Amino acid sequence: MARTPPTKPRKNALQARSRATVDALVEATARILVKEGFEKTSTNRIAEIAGVSVGSLYQYFPSKEALVAAVIDRHNEEIMGLVRAALAEVADLPIEKAVQKLVTVAIEAHRINPKLHRVLAEQIPRTGQLADVEAFNREVHALVRAYLESRRKEMRKIDPGLATFICVSAIEAVAHNTVLNEAEVLSEKTVRTLVEETTRMVVGYLR
Repeated sequence: MARTPPTKPRKNALQARSRATVDALVEATARILVKEGFEKTSTNRIAEIAGVSVGSLYQYFPSKEALVAAVIDRHNEEIMGLVRAALAEVADLPIEKAVQKLVTVAIEAHRINPKLHRVLAEQIPRTGQLADVEAFNREVHALVRAYLESRRKEMRKIDPGLATFICVSAIEAVAHNTVLNEAEVLSEKTVRTLVEETTRMVVGYLR
């Protein structure tokens, strides 16, 4: 049975110089993943692109899988930053405006480096990052459910847990499939139409 490569960093970068090295390694990994794919990504290649020695790389990361895991973490945190901010902004908005904002942000978040997003979606199981992704999903569901609970008077009678699951799933599916279908070449008009139609679908379900 093949040994599972380690995916946790060897140590945390505490000093500015160390953080710069780690940042360069993670950025180099992302660039190689997009241009050459996971199979052609190697620690030697990553170190070369990052401008550091392989020895320096191994001080922080035990394997290329650990570096890919770091790229996934960083990308997810960037997306979640946008989602958290959007959910804070819509707290006092009526359902239609709130849903429109959430759909817009979901699509915008998935369009952050869409080529990288596609590669990482394929590599999440390989690097054992499913637990982290599930933690993000639980956070999103909790935040959306809290919003829907606060807007019960605007909604038809429906279980809030079920409503949360359907709303999040629908928005995520549209956003994710937008990325899979070359989000970077979509016109802004097309994106606006996606937002409008998805908003109409979700609001229609809730009401």
